[in-house]
Amino acid sequence: MVNILIAIFSGALLSGAFAPLSIWWLAPIAISLHILAIQRSPRPFLNSFIFALVFNAIALHWTSTFVGAVPWTILAIGQAVLFMPLGFAHKYGVALYPFIFLLLEQLRGSFPFGGFGWMRVAYSQADAPYSSIAAIGGAVGLSAFVLCISLTLFALLNARLHLFPLFPLILLLIPIHTNSIGTVKVLMVQGDVPSLGLDFNSRAKAVFLNHVNETKKALIKDNNVDFILWPENAVDVDPFTNSDVEATINTFSAPLIIGGVTRQKGDLQNVSILWTNKVKETYVKQHLTPFGEYIPLRSIASKISPLAASVEDFTPGSSSKIFAIGAAEIAPIICFELIDDSILSTAAQASNLMVVQTNSATFGFSPESAQQLEISRIRAIEHARNLLSVSTTGISAVIDSTGEITARTDIHEPAHLFATVQLLDSQSPRDRAGHWATVAAFIWLLIVGRTGRKVVT
Repeated sequence: MVNILIAIFSGALLSGAFAPLSIWWLAPIAISLHILAIQRSPRPFLNSFIFALVFNAIALHWTSTFVGAVPWTILAIGQAVLFMPLGFAHKYGVALYPFIFLLLEQLRGSFPFGGFGWMRVAYSQADAPYSSIAAIGGAVGLSAFVLCISLTLFALLNARLHLFPLFPLILLLIPIHTNSIGTVKVLMVQGDVPSLGLDFNSRAKAVFLNHVNETKKALIKDNNVDFILWPENAVDVDPFTNSDVEATINTFSAPLIIGGVTRQKGDLQNVSILWTNKVKETYVKQHLTPFGEYIPLRSIASKISPLAASVEDFTPGSSSKIFAIGAAEIAPIICFELIDDSILSTAAQASNLMVVQTNSATFGFSPESAQQLEISRIRAIEHARNLLSVSTTGISAVIDSTGEITARTDIHEPAHLFATVQLLDSQSPRDRAGHWATVAAFIWLLIVGRTGRKVVT
């Protein structure tokens, strides 16, 4: 019973590392306590399930906003099942716990339905003093280091000094060089929606006009901008088929990067559009949100929630896109794509500035937007890119390549930000290493597991 209580406590503690609390140092403490529970538990697989269920149920409670408890419960249970193999650490030695944990974290990032890697441990560590490890080992390397700290804390709990896993601290001595080729001045617009909820899209024209009005308001203050950035779903009235919307967008003299919804040959698409009077280039979102932009297992989903019937499947894009505005080579990332390692890696290597266009209207005032902001901070560090995150309803923010937030808005209010950001064309060590950064993280944890077995078990 004591071990079950430790699992519950450690799961709740781990959720506190993520928004809304965002207490980064709770993560290694929570995981070290769960290692202790696994070591002592006669039912390690059940213990792992309970730990993960509590963690996910608390941290992902925002998924129940406006859709009820059933989808949230299914998600929490489904994610918890994918944590259960942590129980193998009881049999093969808790020194292998970090390796198993990281392996499962990678699995959850791709399975099922393209994965849901939202609760990656690395994404709770933007304020940690060692967060720059993400620039060297990527998000996977940062998660690995947190797991190493956890194993060391566990060893200390057992009155055994075991600092060997912390050897990667030497990585902090590697300088992260960034090369600026100039600056760009951007107007970021958060137009807001009439009211939060699932039906925000039924008022698409009102949302569009909100962004138009907020943009005009900002340009009265300062119209000397290189481009204007609007969020996802800012233009859900197809600008290619609606002449009024097209004419209104054309009134702006500066280039716009707008988030919209279009139909091409009957296919519904979530897009980012570079819009000028002369050029219109479109990026189609590649990694769609399961159960949000398309419904897997529709017949089953419809029985679970009547809302599934109202979701029309979007069609994904097949390639990345770079928008060129002067010296700026801009990579658009649309919302859920932020947790896709491959998309982010490709985008960073082809660009000198990344923009994330998102919409949090369907999650109200929940921590969803704040959690996404923390993911954006880690991505900025990982890829050594300044990053502009703009939301229909907030939080919108300017994030530099060290993960620092230099400007931000609040949720559910019209707002705009002027940002002069550097264009960085140098690659982070993680991007230069490519997939080898991930391989190195796993090799290190395997070495830790093999050499540390006699010390911590």
